[in-house]
Amino acid sequence: MENQNENIARQWFDAFNSHNLDKLLSLYDDNAEHFSPKLKIHRPETNGFVSGKAALHNWWQDAFDRLPGLQYKVTSLTANGERVFMEYIRIVAGEGNMVVAEVLEINNGKIIASRVYHG
Repeated sequence: MENQNENIARQWFDAFNSHNLDKLLSLYDDNAEHFSPKLKIHRPETNGFVSGKAALHNWWQDAFDRLPGLQYKVTSLTANGERVFMEYIRIVAGEGNMVVAEVLEINNGKIIASRVYHG
């Protein structure tokens, strides 16, 4: 199970870094929930939370449109049977690199929740 969840995380990075929304969303459960401090800043009405694939699509499409060079460089992945803890560097031209941690909660091979933490 750990290997399956680590594989999901690697697919997640591949999809995110290629800005392939269809591939990225295919990794998520239809009712997945996501929390991000960046959501709280750019869409304060959400209080940092979105739910469902349509909301995830809108959030990431907005991010990719605003930041066309956005990339994540993996520094660490730790998986168990229920989640993956990911550490990565957020790279955006013209901004300082940011250390990020994210937890993917996984059930039946789909991401059901994700939480982002900035360092």
